[in-house]
Amino acid sequence: MTDGIEAPDFVVRPAEEADRHGIHSVVNAAFGQSAEADLVDGLRGCGALVVELVAQDGAKDIIGHVAISRVTAGSGPGHRLGITCLAPLSVLPVRQNRGIGAALTHSAVERLKEMGEDLVLVVGDPAYYTRLGFDPGLARQVKGPYAGDAFMALALSDAGGRNLPVEVAFATPFEAFE
Repeated sequence: MTDGIEAPDFVVRPAEEADRHGIHSVVNAAFGQSAEADLVDGLRGCGALVVELVAQDGAKDIIGHVAISRVTAGSGPGHRLGITCLAPLSVLPVRQNRGIGAALTHSAVERLKEMGEDLVLVVGDPAYYTRLGFDPGLARQVKGPYAGDAFMALALSDAGGRNLPVEVAFATPFEAFE
């Protein structure tokens, strides 16, 4: 078992330098455009990634990826919280709906808890992310460039659910999506 998550046809593990091309390909395929893959490259390039995991199949091909980047807490009661953003989460289209994205997310969340992070944010499909524990109501207490039901939060500690509201700033590469 690698990184705590292994399934019959894939394993979740930390991303390595040699995975960059495979990651770029998976993210491009998952979103049908290069903007999200460019975001991953930008986050990696500016040092904002705190967790980067891949799902690898039995042939050792990259079939999924998740990036977690640092979010800067500004004013508000939560100004001392450790806050991150899950974005993007990508799975090859032919491998979607098989638990790969959920396994990547669960593994990333466990790593964040082990690191002592307090809160993780995501912008995505509420029907998907609420099943994984993310809450649009909690995210309404986080002021930043994103709003609405697609903006969700998951408290990783008692402080992450209690010491809100907070104003946040995302890493510079996210400006392309504001």
